[in-house]
Amino acid sequence: MTRASNTQGGSVTLSKKGLPAWLDPVVHAVETVEPLQLSRFLPPKDGAGRQSAVLVLFGEGDGERGPELLLMERASSLRSHAGQPSFPGGALDPEDGDPKGDGPLRAALREAEEETGLDPAGVQLFGVLPKLYIPVSGFVVTPVLGWWREPTPVGVVDPNETARVFTVPVADLTNPDNRATTVHPAGHRGPAFLVESALVWGFTAGIIDRLLHYSGWERPWDRDKQVPLDWRA
Repeated sequence: MTRASNTQGGSVTLSKKGLPAWLDPVVHAVETVEPLQLSRFLPPKDGAGRQSAVLVLFGEGDGERGPELLLMERASSLRSHAGQPSFPGGALDPEDGDPKGDGPLRAALREAEEETGLDPAGVQLFGVLPKLYIPVSGFVVTPVLGWWREPTPVGVVDPNETARVFTVPVADLTNPDNRATTVHPAGHRGPAFLVESALVWGFTAGIIDRLLHYSGWERPWDRDKQVPLDWRA
């Protein structure tokens, strides 16, 4: 089990021990997926880009809604990706450690604690996806996957960074009625989810879409259903 009571200097490890059986397809997907199966935007070969990490946190949820994912909505005043729903996360700090080692693990937990107030000690990290690149912001992002073994209360910690914190049932993400294709003013298209009064799109939706696909959880949906993004996106 991950021990991370001190995310800046404590022990942070990956472990698949004791995960619920329903997460097995996700574990398999993480172990087998190739970078280009996730995105055509891969880290620059020259090493450019700011190292960062996000926490893709699965929880058991309640009995009616079933397993869920933790998301947050970024504050509208932020310079990068303002107002967008996203996974908790951000840039690595020097104290997080080696970007090529456990630095992304520690950063994902630290940022999630700072943004949502969750207790990292209740999170078991079990996998890491290949590093991806977000051209618009220049971030090289490591998606870190976790199991919310011991859930703790979450909410907005700093309104200057976060507008709200919420969970989304996996069943809602796989529901074809909640899926669409976004159309950016520049012509870019990508997957989107209309859940919890939010439009999840961009990098976050791309990760969710690929995880659902390679986990075998994806259900057929209408890819011609389009949602336009306004000029500020």
